[in-house]
Amino acid sequence: MNKNFILNLHPMTKLYFTLFVIAAVLIFPSYVFAFAVFPGLLIVAAISGPHILKEFIGIILKALVILLILVFLMQLFFYPGETVIGEWGIFQWTKEGFDYGLVLTSKILAIGSAFILFFRITEVKDFVKALEDIGLPPMGAYIVMSTLQIIPEMKRQANTIMDAQKTRGVETEGSMLVRAKAFIPTLTPLILSSIASTEERAITLESRAFSAPVKKTSLYKLSKGPADRMLPFAFLLILVGLIIWRVVS
Repeated sequence: MNKNFILNLHPMTKLYFTLFVIAAVLIFPSYVFAFAVFPGLLIVAAISGPHILKEFIGIILKALVILLILVFLMQLFFYPGETVIGEWGIFQWTKEGFDYGLVLTSKILAIGSAFILFFRITEVKDFVKALEDIGLPPMGAYIVMSTLQIIPEMKRQANTIMDAQKTRGVETEGSMLVRAKAFIPTLTPLILSSIASTEERAITLESRAFSAPVKKTSLYKLSKGPADRMLPFAFLLILVGLIIWRVVS
């Protein structure tokens, strides 16, 4: 078992933490609080391990930064407002658009980062097994697992095909145009291999009596520690306190 405290938490505890972060961000109207959530998630990622932190930051930079910039600029230039604070050519930006842009981008950053961190510190098989333990049918668990694994699996297959193309002398590195030309021929084998792997999985599942109308058992078990029993209640109490504060204030 991994000695890291966070990685050893039960998958549902990690999910409760993710939902807690999302609920807290939605309850608090201030963008300062939402932006402050991100450094907290960075600390959690750092405690989880250097490789987790590196992957977490890498995905944020690749997936969220450009989206946040576009969303902020759209709100800055097109959100209706009366207090003009600047202009650029035919565009004007207002204080209302600036504030709403910060609110929206801060919430997207916090919520997106929380989900990204969850899947960095949680194994897909553990998450699916936890869902099964709380009553999700095996068919539903398989659908969830297949959905979560389809992108990484296709990425691995694409890399394998690209490496095979490279050994045949096909130029796969260079400018964007060169890489696009090298990627297009990989689409057909990628689609065919995905269909073949789907058929293989179906045969494997049937050979293991997946569709048999009997109760399924598993040798793989997940256990809960004291922290897994205490943290969900702590999250709930904090959320209740935030809701009361929001109503009263």
